[in-house]
Amino acid sequence: MPLYEGRHNATNKIQISPEAKNSIVMGEKNCIRKIADDILEAKGAVALDGWYGVDFAGILAELKELCTEVEFIPVQSVYLPMEKIREYKKEYITEDPSFGYCNMDGRIVDLTDPEKIKDLKSRLGKGVVVYGYGAAIPELYDFYARTYYFDMTRQPLLWSMWDGKLIPFALDQPDPQYDWKEYYYCDYYLLHFQKHFIIEKMDYYVEAVKKEELKILPKAAYDEVIRTMLKYPVKEVEIYQPGPWGAYRYKDFWDVPGLECNAWNELAGPELSILIDVDREEQLNLPFVNLMQYPDKLLGRYLSETYPHLFPLDAWLDDGYFPDKQPAERISMPIHTHPSTDYVKTNFNEPIGRYETYYIAEAYEGANTWMGFYNDADLEEWEAKCRKSNNHEVIGDWKDYVCNWESNVGDLYLIPPGTDHGHGGNQMVLELDTCPSIAGTEYSFFSYDFARNSWDDKTKTMTGKPLNMQLDHSFRVSKFRREDYVDKKLRAKPSVIKWTKEYYIDRYSSVPEMPFEIERIHYQHKGEYDTEGKYCHIITLTVGKTARIYSKNNPEYGTQINLYQAAVIPADFGEYVIESEGDGQHTATLVRWKKG
Repeated sequence: MPLYEGRHNATNKIQISPEAKNSIVMGEKNCIRKIADDILEAKGAVALDGWYGVDFAGILAELKELCTEVEFIPVQSVYLPMEKIREYKKEYITEDPSFGYCNMDGRIVDLTDPEKIKDLKSRLGKGVVVYGYGAAIPELYDFYARTYYFDMTRQPLLWSMWDGKLIPFALDQPDPQYDWKEYYYCDYYLLHFQKHFIIEKMDYYVEAVKKEELKILPKAAYDEVIRTMLKYPVKEVEIYQPGPWGAYRYKDFWDVPGLECNAWNELAGPELSILIDVDREEQLNLPFVNLMQYPDKLLGRYLSETYPHLFPLDAWLDDGYFPDKQPAERISMPIHTHPSTDYVKTNFNEPIGRYETYYIAEAYEGANTWMGFYNDADLEEWEAKCRKSNNHEVIGDWKDYVCNWESNVGDLYLIPPGTDHGHGGNQMVLELDTCPSIAGTEYSFFSYDFARNSWDDKTKTMTGKPLNMQLDHSFRVSKFRREDYVDKKLRAKPSVIKWTKEYYIDRYSSVPEMPFEIERIHYQHKGEYDTEGKYCHIITLTVGKTARIYSKNNPEYGTQINLYQAAVIPADFGEYVIESEGDGQHTATLVRWKKG
């Protein structure tokens, strides 16, 4: 599952105090020296905790050269045997080939041996360092004089996992049996809740994405960076993924080395990272979800209380431009559907279902969207054909069942759970959706992908195995919505909700089950809006070259985005201005929750 990062115009430049700025230690040698000095000077034991993917082995090798009299104890020594850990994880990995069951109540201590914990406590004192995932769990935290937390952004970790290099709990070498479901449905939550615990108590935060680029922030400086970020609109490092419907409009906007086609790119969401310029020699690179340390400020009280730990919104761009005419079977997404909140809670222990929208940002000749079924389609026959095919045999008459809609710029398709659909190509789609998972996982149930080959990123060709279907889930959740229902309910229309001589705002119609609003700000030079202290906005520039977004009351708190770039506007931001240079119409499209 290849992913590529795009960092163009992704830097968030902020102003922090000179004290905080100057307290940050940058560079591998400086950081190793700082940690070593702290170990030697500490009056008790030191913990080096962190997220998966941190190069503890490399860091420890250098520390041991400077701390020759120190005892380094791997926290793996307190874990249960692997056979017991695997037994514990079975409940969350499940037999479902595509999904698991979230370990929302688990903690790292569940994987440890109480007697080994007791023995470790008796050994802790000056000149002792415990290192590894969970080194400072609540059961051990009070026995340390210093705690460091080493953090990792999510994309490099995934690359490590897919390459078979990830070292999981209890081991000091990669586990060839380790599977992505084990991470997303069990280990992610154990790591997440440990980080949630330690981030408030740590002495030092360490950016450890690359060992050769370590950065250490004292707790006070780290907190100031996070609090300050929430005063600004936030840009994220985008990710791109090739795929069997991948297209080529991206080449006109972004240079992404290695990317040979673009099925979609994520503009904003919880799994991305952020770059922060604090006016030092290097930028900070942190997970976006670190801003969830202050969820009320980021999301508003309603969302933070209703969905604890969850950033529930995503923005994606589905590429659909082809220089030459292509068949629908090449340029279309799979026919698929999404689950409701009740379904994901029951089946996957997730907090919210997948609610989607397609906003058509660009339309080319033949722009179209697949949604619903024709009024006279035999849907029992359709299901039987999909099951017989299982995406290995071509369904020659599939277009007789799935309804096709011509698209134009500004069209909005509402896609509540149970609506069979797929981007049909020849269009640029801005997807504004819910994110159902704290771990950032997505729930799409495929029923038919035209029995085509998928993308092989090693050869850069469409020669991979056909995608797997989720037929039981798909037909279980499908509401088999017909053409008339789609036309009347799901092809949304905009209505003006505010008009001034400088700008106006419109809002698209909706249906009750959709939890968010899609709105647009249209302006010649500048427009205004307000988060009201309770609505987090994700705003994307969909018409225009660039735009500056800044606080109306404090204009120094601002950022600049390009066409098809998004910014997350924290709920605490209040009244803001979006302003563009040059003549002509500009449009910014945004998503926000209905309740606040």
